[in-house]
Amino acid sequence: MILFSSSRTRRRRLAVATAAAGLLAALLTVQPAAATPDPGDGPVAEQEVSERTRAEVRESLADGEIPGQDEIVHSDNIEHLANVPKDALQGTNSDLAFQGRYAFAGNYDGFRVFDISDPAAPRTVAQVLCPGSQNDVSVSGDLLFLSTDSSRSDSSCNSTTQPVTEKSSWEGMKVFDISDKRNPRYVAAVETACGSHTHTLVPERRNVYVYVASYSPDASYPDCRPPHDGISVIKVPRHAPEKAAVVDFPVLFPGEGPDGGGNPGTPGRVSKTTGCHDITVLPSKDLAAGACMGDGILMSIKDPERPKVIDQVRDDVNFAFWHSATFNQKANKVVFTDELGGGSAATCNAEIGPDRGADGIYDIVGKGDKRKLVFRSYFKIPRHQADTENCVAHNGSLIPVKGKDIMVQAWYQGGISVWDFTDSRTPKEIAYFDRGPLSTDTLRSGGSWSAYYYNGHIYSNELARGFDVLKLNDRRTAPARWVHLRELNVQTQPDYFD
Repeated sequence: MILFSSSRTRRRRLAVATAAAGLLAALLTVQPAAATPDPGDGPVAEQEVSERTRAEVRESLADGEIPGQDEIVHSDNIEHLANVPKDALQGTNSDLAFQGRYAFAGNYDGFRVFDISDPAAPRTVAQVLCPGSQNDVSVSGDLLFLSTDSSRSDSSCNSTTQPVTEKSSWEGMKVFDISDKRNPRYVAAVETACGSHTHTLVPERRNVYVYVASYSPDASYPDCRPPHDGISVIKVPRHAPEKAAVVDFPVLFPGEGPDGGGNPGTPGRVSKTTGCHDITVLPSKDLAAGACMGDGILMSIKDPERPKVIDQVRDDVNFAFWHSATFNQKANKVVFTDELGGGSAATCNAEIGPDRGADGIYDIVGKGDKRKLVFRSYFKIPRHQADTENCVAHNGSLIPVKGKDIMVQAWYQGGISVWDFTDSRTPKEIAYFDRGPLSTDTLRSGGSWSAYYYNGHIYSNELARGFDVLKLNDRRTAPARWVHLRELNVQTQPDYFD
């Protein structure tokens, strides 16, 4: 592992980024060098980015005009406070987690730690080089968890990429000690079946359970062949994380045949279920929702080591790939996202329409293990994007307003949307922030991977253009400013009002 301290000048930042590849090959130890605290990176000056007046934005959107390359447009009630570009880690930015005054930003090359005590001027505290997609990140106490879902030569942070046909490949979970935020320390690795595409924490006082979601693309992967119809459950002792181990592999889709009991899929339209993409838990209600390729599921997690499916739904008409899930606070609704095109296609246009590559809103009806998921409506951003912009429903979080169901959500190059689903039959957008395409000539991957609300602000990890901070100025979301959390992993939903 290589740990980069934050840089003092732009010149030094560029030098560190250029040297990263050489350092990776040269260092053979997993112990990071000591990091020097530094004032860190400031936000990009807003005047450096083309931004229209509000009147111009309203007029152009009414005419169906798409913003120009890198041009920022937004609703009147949202403010762009800061953007911090990529630095030493030049891979794709991925998921986010929060603890106290820190934000932890995943990147395919490792992860970055920001001090967000002043949201308008985030400062880089540390950058850890530890390649392995997607490097989705979560935190709990002094521990940080990092997902590896790519074929690696070994479990170290100096590993190299291997062909998927290599039987000795390593994939799984990595665990870091973050008691010193400036000097994260790699302490454990756990190999899991088919790696870890995403993961979800179920924290307890002495242990942290980790639900590892992964899936088997096809039988050509020697370490990950269908059927792969379950999840790995890892138990991590807080005071001895080096003893972390898989304690169970509950099968969520039992059935006959080589592909188990998941959705058989429709070629070119609905994904065959050979695992789960993402799981969200609501520990206060002993509930979990799984987005599992061709299926959406509701689970009881009363026994965290043995989650049990209590309902399973499909949408063979409009959903292609069940990607992620978000409960409302009362646990009587769940929003599932459809990652049509795998997040790399232009699906926010007239040709695709409003119901595909969208959110599906489901009511949860009944009690106990007899609860059912009942479809109510779809939601998709009401703006068309360019054919050179990858755009689809992606990661978001609740905005904690008592009595209301409001969430903020990333849509890749569709930007960031704030929308209200209090009435699950008639969801509506109430705010948005959007940049123009990375390119007007070719489709280049970019946009917001995750957009989450944390302690008064919205934080977004943009695949290509860095870390963004936004502020909502809307009476409908104003009560959320009084809700403060000590820690937030969005896939482990807190009970905001207990």
